[in-house]
Amino acid sequence: MTQPGSDILLERMMSLHPKIIDLTLDRVLRLLAALGHPERALPPVIHIAGTNGKGSTQAMVRAGLEGAGNAVHAYTSPHLARFHERIRLAGELISEDHLTEILDECIRVNGTESITYFEATTVAGILAFSRTPADYTILEVGLGGVLDATNVVDQPEITVITPISIDHQQFLGDTLTAIAGEKAGIIKRGVTCVVGPQPDEAMDVIEARAARLGAPLLAYGQHWHVWEERGRLIYQDETGLLDLPLPALIGAHQIQNAGMAIATLRALGKDDAACEAAVVNATWPARMQRLKTGPLIDAAGNCELWLDGGHNPAAGLALRDVIRGLPKRPTHLVCGMLNTKDTDGYFRPLAEVSETLTAVSIPGEAATLSAEETMQSAQRVGLTASAADNVLGAVTTIAAAHPNARILICGSLYLAGNILRENG
Repeated sequence: MTQPGSDILLERMMSLHPKIIDLTLDRVLRLLAALGHPERALPPVIHIAGTNGKGSTQAMVRAGLEGAGNAVHAYTSPHLARFHERIRLAGELISEDHLTEILDECIRVNGTESITYFEATTVAGILAFSRTPADYTILEVGLGGVLDATNVVDQPEITVITPISIDHQQFLGDTLTAIAGEKAGIIKRGVTCVVGPQPDEAMDVIEARAARLGAPLLAYGQHWHVWEERGRLIYQDETGLLDLPLPALIGAHQIQNAGMAIATLRALGKDDAACEAAVVNATWPARMQRLKTGPLIDAAGNCELWLDGGHNPAAGLALRDVIRGLPKRPTHLVCGMLNTKDTDGYFRPLAEVSETLTAVSIPGEAATLSAEETMQSAQRVGLTASAADNVLGAVTTIAAAHPNARILICGSLYLAGNILRENG
Protein backbone atom coordinates (compact mmCIF):
# COMPACT_ATOMS: atom_id res chain seq x y z
CA MET A 1 0.00 0.00 0.00
CA THR A 2 1.37 3.42 -1.01
CA GLN A 3 2.16 5.75 1.88
CA PRO A 4 -0.09 8.85 1.82
CA GLY A 5 1.67 12.04 0.72
CA SER A 6 0.80 13.78 3.99
CA ASP A 7 2.54 11.04 5.99
CA ILE A 8 5.72 11.50 3.96
CA LEU A 9 5.64 15.26 4.53
CA LEU A 10 4.90 14.87 8.25
CA GLU A 11 7.94 12.59 8.57
CA ARG A 12 10.04 15.27 6.88
CA MET A 13 8.73 17.83 9.35
CA MET A 14 9.94 15.69 12.24
CA SER A 15 13.52 16.27 11.04
CA LEU A 16 13.33 20.06 10.80
CA HIS A 17 14.27 20.70 14.44
CA PRO A 18 16.25 18.49 16.86
CA LYS A 19 14.02 19.08 19.91
CA ILE A 20 10.44 17.76 20.04
CA ILE A 21 9.35 20.60 22.38
CA ASP A 22 11.17 23.95 22.34
CA LEU A 23 8.86 26.74 23.49
CA THR A 24 9.29 30.01 21.61
CA LEU A 25 7.19 31.94 19.10
CA ASP A 26 10.10 33.20 16.99
CA ARG A 27 10.05 30.37 14.44
CA VAL A 28 6.25 30.39 14.11
CA LEU A 29 6.08 34.14 13.62
CA ARG A 30 8.85 33.99 11.02
CA LEU A 31 7.06 31.33 8.97
CA LEU A 32 3.68 33.07 9.27
CA ALA A 33 5.27 36.29 8.01
CA ALA A 34 6.82 34.43 5.07
CA LEU A 35 3.36 33.05 4.22
CA GLY A 36 1.77 36.50 4.25
CA HIS A 37 0.39 36.45 7.81
CA PRO A 38 -2.54 34.02 7.48
CA GLU A 39 -3.15 34.40 11.23
CA ARG A 40 -4.53 37.87 10.45
CA ALA A 41 -7.14 36.45 8.07
CA LEU A 42 -8.84 33.91 10.37
CA PRO A 43 -12.54 33.88 11.15
CA PRO A 44 -13.19 35.05 14.76
CA VAL A 45 -10.99 32.97 17.08
CA ILE A 46 -11.97 31.12 20.26
CA HIS A 47 -8.67 30.30 22.00
CA ILE A 48 -8.72 27.55 24.66
CA ALA A 49 -5.96 26.75 27.18
CA GLY A 50 -5.82 24.77 30.42
CA THR A 51 -4.62 21.47 31.83
CA ASN A 52 -7.80 19.39 31.89
CA GLY A 53 -10.95 19.51 29.82
CA LYS A 54 -9.64 21.48 26.82
CA GLY A 55 -10.66 18.85 24.30
CA SER A 56 -14.11 18.18 25.74
CA THR A 57 -14.82 21.90 26.15
CA GLN A 58 -13.86 22.73 22.59
CA ALA A 59 -15.96 19.80 21.33
CA MET A 60 -18.98 21.23 23.18
CA VAL A 61 -18.34 24.77 22.00
CA ARG A 62 -18.08 23.49 18.43
CA ALA A 63 -21.28 21.43 18.78
CA GLY A 64 -23.11 24.48 20.12
CA LEU A 65 -21.92 26.77 17.34
CA GLU A 66 -22.77 24.20 14.69
CA GLY A 67 -26.16 23.70 16.32
CA ALA A 68 -26.71 27.43 15.80
CA GLY A 69 -25.95 27.02 12.10
CA ASN A 70 -22.36 28.29 12.18
CA ALA A 71 -19.48 26.87 10.16
CA VAL A 72 -16.55 26.21 12.51
CA HIS A 73 -12.85 25.56 11.99
CA ALA A 74 -11.16 23.64 14.82
CA TYR A 75 -7.52 22.90 15.60
CA THR A 76 -6.78 20.31 18.28
CA SER A 77 -3.88 18.10 19.34
CA PRO A 78 -2.67 15.46 19.61
CA HIS A 79 -4.52 13.36 17.06
CA LEU A 80 -5.59 9.81 17.84
CA ALA A 81 -5.84 7.68 14.71
CA ARG A 82 -4.90 10.10 11.89
CA PHE A 83 -3.22 13.50 11.76
CA HIS A 84 -6.18 14.88 9.81
CA GLU A 85 -8.17 14.94 13.08
CA ARG A 86 -6.17 18.00 14.14
CA ILE A 87 -7.54 20.22 11.38
CA ARG A 88 -11.30 20.50 10.91
CA LEU A 89 -12.32 22.90 8.12
CA ALA A 90 -15.84 24.32 8.39
CA GLY A 91 -16.98 21.18 10.16
CA GLU A 92 -15.16 18.55 8.07
CA LEU A 93 -11.79 16.90 8.63
CA ILE A 94 -9.23 18.21 6.17
CA SER A 95 -8.91 16.06 3.05
CA GLU A 96 -5.74 14.18 2.22
CA ASP A 97 -5.10 16.27 -0.91
CA HIS A 98 -5.62 19.57 0.92
CA LEU A 99 -3.43 18.51 3.85
CA THR A 100 -0.64 17.41 1.52
CA GLU A 101 -0.86 20.71 -0.35
CA ILE A 102 -0.57 22.96 2.72
CA LEU A 103 2.15 20.84 4.37
CA ASP A 104 4.17 20.99 1.16
CA GLU A 105 3.72 24.76 0.98
CA CYS A 106 4.84 25.24 4.59
CA ILE A 107 7.92 23.06 4.10
CA ARG A 108 8.81 24.84 0.87
CA VAL A 109 8.43 28.35 2.32
CA ASN A 110 10.26 27.40 5.53
CA GLY A 111 13.22 26.14 3.52
CA THR A 112 16.20 25.13 5.64
CA GLU A 113 15.15 27.14 8.70
CA SER A 114 14.70 25.33 12.00
CA ILE A 115 11.12 24.74 13.14
CA THR A 116 9.45 22.09 15.32
CA TYR A 117 6.87 19.58 14.10
CA PHE A 118 4.11 21.14 16.20
CA GLU A 119 4.97 24.65 15.06
CA ALA A 120 5.02 23.73 11.38
CA THR A 121 1.79 21.76 11.54
CA THR A 122 0.06 24.52 13.53
CA VAL A 123 1.06 27.02 10.85
CA ALA A 124 -0.32 24.61 8.24
CA GLY A 125 -3.64 24.52 10.08
CA ILE A 126 -3.77 28.31 10.32
CA LEU A 127 -2.99 28.57 6.61
CA ALA A 128 -5.86 26.22 5.74
CA PHE A 129 -8.26 28.09 8.04
CA SER A 130 -7.35 31.44 6.47
CA ARG A 131 -8.31 30.20 3.00
CA THR A 132 -11.60 28.50 3.85
CA PRO A 133 -14.70 30.56 4.75
CA ALA A 134 -16.20 29.90 8.20
CA ASP A 135 -17.90 31.77 11.02
CA TYR A 136 -15.50 30.84 13.84
CA THR A 137 -12.08 29.29 14.44
CA ILE A 138 -11.39 27.26 17.60
CA LEU A 139 -7.70 27.00 18.49
CA GLU A 140 -6.80 24.56 21.27
CA VAL A 141 -3.44 25.22 22.91
CA GLY A 142 -0.94 22.39 22.60
CA LEU A 143 1.24 23.13 25.64
CA GLY A 144 1.19 26.04 28.06
CA GLY A 145 -0.06 29.24 26.46
CA VAL A 146 2.41 32.13 26.41
CA LEU A 147 4.79 30.49 23.92
CA ASP A 148 2.46 27.92 22.40
CA ALA A 149 2.38 27.96 18.60
CA THR A 150 -1.36 28.78 18.64
CA ASN A 151 -0.77 32.01 20.58
CA VAL A 152 -0.28 34.20 17.52
CA VAL A 153 -3.68 35.92 17.23
CA ASP A 154 -3.58 39.44 18.70
CA GLN A 155 -7.35 39.86 19.08
CA PRO A 156 -9.30 36.63 19.48
CA GLU A 157 -13.05 36.87 19.85
CA ILE A 158 -12.91 35.19 23.26
CA THR A 159 -10.48 33.11 25.33
CA VAL A 160 -11.18 30.16 27.62
CA ILE A 161 -9.04 28.74 30.44
CA THR A 162 -10.10 25.29 31.65
CA PRO A 163 -9.04 23.88 35.06
CA ILE A 164 -5.30 24.11 35.71
CA SER A 165 -3.33 21.45 37.55
CA ILE A 166 0.25 20.18 37.75
CA ASP A 167 1.41 18.71 34.42
CA HIS A 168 4.33 19.15 32.01
CA GLN A 169 6.48 20.50 34.85
CA GLN A 170 9.67 20.15 32.80
CA PHE A 171 8.35 22.81 30.39
CA LEU A 172 5.92 24.95 32.39
CA GLY A 173 7.30 24.98 35.94
CA ASP A 174 6.66 22.87 39.03
CA THR A 175 4.15 25.09 40.83
CA LEU A 176 0.53 25.95 40.08
CA THR A 177 1.48 29.62 40.06
CA ALA A 178 4.11 29.10 37.36
CA ILE A 179 1.87 26.87 35.26
CA ALA A 180 -1.05 29.29 35.58
CA GLY A 181 1.23 32.08 34.38
CA GLU A 182 1.88 30.12 31.21
CA LYS A 183 -1.79 29.27 30.62
CA ALA A 184 -2.92 32.85 31.32
CA GLY A 185 -0.67 33.97 28.49
CA ILE A 186 -3.58 33.57 26.08
CA ILE A 187 -5.49 36.41 27.80
CA LYS A 188 -5.48 39.44 25.49
CA ARG A 189 -6.12 43.12 26.12
CA GLY A 190 -9.84 43.85 26.30
CA VAL A 191 -10.87 40.33 25.29
CA THR A 192 -13.34 38.45 27.50
CA CYS A 193 -11.94 35.29 29.11
CA VAL A 194 -14.16 32.43 30.35
CA VAL A 195 -12.51 30.72 33.33
CA GLY A 196 -13.37 27.27 34.62
CA PRO A 197 -12.97 26.04 38.22
CA GLN A 198 -9.45 26.85 39.46
CA PRO A 199 -7.27 26.37 42.53
CA ASP A 200 -6.86 29.68 44.39
CA GLU A 201 -3.21 30.05 43.35
CA ALA A 202 -4.09 29.69 39.68
CA MET A 203 -7.08 32.03 39.92
CA ASP A 204 -4.93 34.72 41.54
CA VAL A 205 -2.58 34.65 38.54
CA ILE A 206 -5.43 34.73 36.01
CA GLU A 207 -7.15 37.62 37.75
CA ALA A 208 -3.93 39.63 37.97
CA ARG A 209 -3.17 39.25 34.25
CA ALA A 210 -6.75 40.02 33.28
CA ALA A 211 -6.69 43.18 35.42
CA ARG A 212 -3.44 44.35 33.82
CA LEU A 213 -4.89 43.89 30.33
CA GLY A 214 -8.41 45.11 31.02
CA ALA A 215 -9.79 41.71 29.99
CA PRO A 216 -13.26 40.99 31.43
CA LEU A 217 -13.51 37.63 33.20
CA LEU A 218 -16.47 35.24 33.26
CA ALA A 219 -15.33 32.99 36.09
CA TYR A 220 -16.93 29.86 37.52
CA GLY A 221 -18.38 30.49 40.98
CA GLN A 222 -18.45 34.26 40.43
CA HIS A 223 -20.19 35.00 37.15
CA TRP A 224 -21.68 31.62 36.31
CA HIS A 225 -22.55 28.38 38.08
CA VAL A 226 -23.28 24.87 36.86
CA TRP A 227 -24.43 21.72 38.64
CA GLU A 228 -26.37 18.48 38.26
CA GLU A 229 -29.82 18.29 39.78
CA ARG A 230 -32.25 15.36 39.44
CA GLY A 231 -30.55 14.04 36.34
CA ARG A 232 -30.43 17.43 34.60
CA LEU A 233 -27.72 20.02 34.00
CA ILE A 234 -28.51 23.37 35.58
CA TYR A 235 -26.59 26.46 34.45
CA GLN A 236 -27.06 29.92 35.90
CA ASP A 237 -25.54 33.32 35.20
CA GLU A 238 -26.69 36.92 35.49
CA THR A 239 -28.95 36.58 32.43
CA GLY A 240 -30.90 33.63 33.79
CA LEU A 241 -31.09 29.88 34.34
CA LEU A 242 -30.90 26.99 31.89
CA ASP A 243 -32.32 23.51 32.55
CA LEU A 244 -30.65 21.12 30.09
CA PRO A 245 -30.04 17.39 29.56
CA LEU A 246 -26.86 15.95 31.02
CA PRO A 247 -23.86 16.01 28.64
CA ALA A 248 -23.54 13.24 26.10
CA LEU A 249 -19.89 12.97 27.21
CA ILE A 250 -19.70 10.67 30.23
CA GLY A 251 -18.54 11.73 33.69
CA ALA A 252 -19.34 14.24 36.41
CA HIS A 253 -16.37 16.36 35.28
CA GLN A 254 -18.20 16.96 32.00
CA ILE A 255 -20.70 19.09 33.92
CA GLN A 256 -17.98 21.68 34.50
CA ASN A 257 -16.76 21.38 30.90
CA ALA A 258 -20.32 21.96 29.73
CA GLY A 259 -20.53 25.01 31.97
CA MET A 260 -17.44 26.52 30.34
CA ALA A 261 -18.85 25.82 26.89
CA ILE A 262 -22.22 27.36 27.76
CA ALA A 263 -20.58 30.45 29.27
CA THR A 264 -18.58 30.83 26.07
CA LEU A 265 -21.61 30.43 23.83
CA ARG A 266 -23.68 32.91 25.84
CA ALA A 267 -20.82 35.42 25.74
CA LEU A 268 -20.86 35.02 21.94
CA GLY A 269 -24.57 35.82 21.90
CA LYS A 270 -25.84 32.31 21.17
CA ASP A 271 -29.30 31.21 22.28
CA ASP A 272 -30.58 28.43 24.54
CA ALA A 273 -30.89 26.00 21.63
CA ALA A 274 -27.17 26.37 20.89
CA CYS A 275 -26.38 25.66 24.54
CA GLU A 276 -28.48 22.51 24.45
CA ALA A 277 -26.79 21.40 21.23
CA ALA A 278 -23.43 21.85 22.98
CA VAL A 279 -24.20 19.32 25.69
CA VAL A 280 -26.30 16.90 23.64
CA ASN A 281 -24.40 16.70 20.36
CA ALA A 282 -20.74 16.85 21.39
CA THR A 283 -18.55 13.82 20.73
CA TRP A 284 -14.90 13.44 21.71
CA PRO A 285 -13.05 10.13 21.17
CA ALA A 286 -11.12 8.40 23.95
CA ARG A 287 -12.94 10.18 26.76
CA MET A 288 -14.66 7.28 28.49
CA GLN A 289 -15.55 5.84 25.10
CA ARG A 290 -17.29 2.48 24.98
CA LEU A 291 -15.58 0.31 22.36
CA LYS A 292 -17.93 -1.79 20.25
CA THR A 293 -16.00 -3.01 17.22
CA GLY A 294 -12.64 -4.56 16.42
CA PRO A 295 -10.44 -7.46 17.53
CA LEU A 296 -10.35 -6.29 21.15
CA ILE A 297 -14.12 -6.68 21.38
CA ASP A 298 -13.78 -10.30 20.26
CA ALA A 299 -11.07 -10.85 22.88
CA ALA A 300 -13.16 -9.21 25.62
CA GLY A 301 -16.00 -11.72 25.30
CA ASN A 302 -18.75 -10.76 27.75
CA CYS A 303 -16.67 -8.00 29.36
CA GLU A 304 -17.44 -4.32 28.87
CA LEU A 305 -14.57 -2.58 27.10
CA TRP A 306 -13.87 1.14 27.60
CA LEU A 307 -11.16 3.57 26.49
CA ASP A 308 -9.95 6.78 28.14
CA GLY A 309 -6.98 9.01 27.37
CA GLY A 310 -6.65 10.99 30.62
CA HIS A 311 -3.07 10.88 31.86
CA ASN A 312 -2.39 13.19 34.83
CA PRO A 313 -3.44 13.15 38.51
CA ALA A 314 -6.49 15.35 37.90
CA ALA A 315 -7.59 13.02 35.12
CA GLY A 316 -7.12 10.07 37.47
CA LEU A 317 -9.45 11.70 39.99
CA ALA A 318 -12.06 12.37 37.31
CA LEU A 319 -11.81 8.82 36.01
CA ARG A 320 -12.22 7.42 39.52
CA ASP A 321 -15.44 9.37 39.91
CA VAL A 322 -16.71 8.20 36.52
CA ILE A 323 -16.13 4.57 37.48
CA ARG A 324 -17.95 5.10 40.77
CA GLY A 325 -20.93 6.46 38.85
CA LEU A 326 -21.21 3.48 36.49
CA PRO A 327 -23.29 0.39 37.32
CA LYS A 328 -21.38 -1.69 39.83
CA ARG A 329 -19.03 -4.15 38.12
CA PRO A 330 -15.43 -5.21 38.87
CA THR A 331 -13.06 -2.93 36.95
CA HIS A 332 -9.70 -4.04 35.58
CA LEU A 333 -7.29 -1.54 34.02
CA VAL A 334 -4.96 -1.94 31.05
CA CYS A 335 -2.57 1.00 31.06
CA GLY A 336 0.33 2.47 29.12
CA MET A 337 2.00 5.77 30.09
CA LEU A 338 4.65 8.18 28.86
CA ASN A 339 7.77 8.79 30.94
CA THR A 340 6.90 12.49 31.27
CA LYS A 341 3.84 11.87 33.46
CA ASP A 342 3.22 11.60 37.21
CA THR A 343 2.13 7.97 37.06
CA ASP A 344 1.90 7.50 40.84
CA GLY A 345 -0.38 10.53 41.08
CA TYR A 346 -2.53 9.24 38.22
CA PHE A 347 -2.85 5.72 39.66
CA ARG A 348 -3.48 6.68 43.28
CA PRO A 349 -7.20 7.53 42.92
CA LEU A 350 -7.73 4.66 40.47
CA ALA A 351 -6.50 2.20 43.11
CA GLU A 352 -9.72 2.97 45.02
CA VAL A 353 -11.98 1.63 42.25
CA SER A 354 -9.94 -0.99 40.38
CA GLU A 355 -9.32 -4.68 41.04
CA THR A 356 -6.14 -5.02 38.98
CA LEU A 357 -3.91 -3.19 36.52
CA THR A 358 -2.11 -4.76 33.59
CA ALA A 359 0.72 -2.57 32.30
CA VAL A 360 1.82 -2.35 28.67
CA SER A 361 4.27 -0.21 26.74
CA ILE A 362 2.97 2.11 24.01
CA PRO A 363 3.90 0.81 20.54
CA GLY A 364 6.04 3.16 18.47
CA GLU A 365 6.50 5.80 21.20
CA ALA A 366 10.08 6.61 22.18
CA ALA A 367 8.92 8.24 25.42
CA THR A 368 6.87 5.28 26.62
CA LEU A 369 7.44 3.81 30.04
CA SER A 370 8.19 0.12 29.88
CA ALA A 371 5.44 -2.20 31.03
CA GLU A 372 7.56 -3.07 34.05
CA GLU A 373 8.02 0.59 35.05
CA THR A 374 4.29 1.25 34.77
CA MET A 375 3.56 -1.91 36.76
CA GLN A 376 5.93 -0.82 39.53
CA SER A 377 4.27 2.59 39.73
CA ALA A 378 0.85 0.97 40.12
CA GLN A 379 2.17 -1.34 42.80
CA ARG A 380 3.59 1.61 44.75
CA VAL A 381 0.08 2.99 45.26
CA GLY A 382 -1.45 -0.34 46.23
CA LEU A 383 -2.78 -1.71 42.95
CA THR A 384 -2.44 -5.40 42.17
CA ALA A 385 -0.44 -5.06 38.96
CA SER A 386 1.22 -7.20 36.32
CA ALA A 387 2.77 -6.62 32.89
CA ALA A 388 1.77 -7.84 29.44
CA ASP A 389 3.38 -7.73 26.02
CA ASN A 390 0.47 -5.89 24.41
CA VAL A 391 -3.12 -4.75 24.92
CA LEU A 392 -4.68 -7.67 23.08
CA GLY A 393 -2.87 -10.14 25.34
CA ALA A 394 -3.87 -8.17 28.43
CA VAL A 395 -7.56 -8.04 27.45
CA THR A 396 -7.58 -11.73 26.57
CA THR A 397 -6.07 -12.70 29.93
CA ILE A 398 -8.41 -10.48 31.95
CA ALA A 399 -11.50 -11.69 30.10
CA ALA A 400 -10.55 -15.33 30.70
CA ALA A 401 -10.00 -14.80 34.42
CA HIS A 402 -12.84 -12.33 35.06
CA PRO A 403 -15.84 -12.91 32.76
CA ASN A 404 -18.41 -10.10 32.80
CA ALA A 405 -15.90 -7.61 34.22
CA ARG A 406 -15.35 -4.04 33.04
CA ILE A 407 -12.02 -3.59 31.24
CA LEU A 408 -10.78 0.00 30.95
CA ILE A 409 -7.85 0.76 28.65
CA CYS A 410 -6.40 4.02 29.94
CA GLY A 411 -3.36 6.26 30.31
CA SER A 412 -1.71 7.99 27.38
CA LEU A 413 -3.64 9.45 24.46
CA TYR A 414 -0.97 7.88 22.28
CA LEU A 415 -2.04 4.46 23.53
CA ALA A 416 -5.66 5.44 22.87
CA GLY A 417 -4.72 6.35 19.30
CA ASN A 418 -3.19 2.94 18.77
CA ILE A 419 -6.37 1.31 20.04
CA LEU A 420 -8.71 3.42 17.88
CA ARG A 421 -6.75 2.75 14.69
CA GLU A 422 -7.72 -0.91 14.98
CA ASN A 423 -10.87 -0.79 17.11
CA GLY A 424 -12.53 2.55 16.35
